[in-house]
Amino acid sequence: MSGHSKWATTKHKKAVIDGRRAKLFAKLIKNIEVAARIGGADIDGNPTLYDAIQKGRKSSLPNDNIERAIKRGAGLDGGGVDYQTIMYEGYGPNGVALLIECLTDNKNRAAADVRLAVTRNGGTMADPGSVSYQFSRKGVIIVEKNSATTEDAILDAVLETGIDDIQDRGEQFIITTDPSNMVAVRTSLQNASIDYESADVEFVSSMPVQVDLETAKKVISLIDALEDSDEVQNVYSNFDISAEVAQALEAE
Repeated sequence: MSGHSKWATTKHKKAVIDGRRAKLFAKLIKNIEVAARIGGADIDGNPTLYDAIQKGRKSSLPNDNIERAIKRGAGLDGGGVDYQTIMYEGYGPNGVALLIECLTDNKNRAAADVRLAVTRNGGTMADPGSVSYQFSRKGVIIVEKNSATTEDAILDAVLETGIDDIQDRGEQFIITTDPSNMVAVRTSLQNASIDYESADVEFVSSMPVQVDLETAKKVISLIDALEDSDEVQNVYSNFDISAEVAQALEAE
């Protein structure tokens, strides 16, 4: 979601603990399989696979699952599924823009799942191009804030590498960079002993919209419904929430 709010991180951590763990694991395994299929099983030579594995480990995905996913994706065990990426566009409550990324082996099933979730939760599907024009691919690295991890420390670490932007989001720093530069930035952080929560290439909106509490709840319900689908891998949006709205959401 736009803004990478504190609420979004809290929700992610809770999702690992509660009944959605299996769905989360399935999505992480898909990412690893596809990364291995495209770039091979050599982690050192496949930065996309490295980041997919790191994301899995951060979410407590068991090592056995990771190893099997790498073998399936790279074709080392004769199995694996040929997933394809499909993007759908839509609008949520109050015209919030949605870009919905599916990773599926059944295009018709994915389309039906997305349409059902969107229409049942106050949204509408949109024609190709009507939403995607405002999104661009960015490397997004999330660093959890602590006494040793300050904005100055991050900037010193990536001084020679360079980044597009860094945002202070309360308990996190959100670093954005050109996708081609993300691995170099992530490596610079590691070399400076700065741990990161996640490093992904995402679609980021150039037209973020602040929403009130009621709209935020409706949009979050819609995104939750989409993320409940096994076909949906990621949901990107242009909605952003203030610290006050985030606090109100956490209090409920």
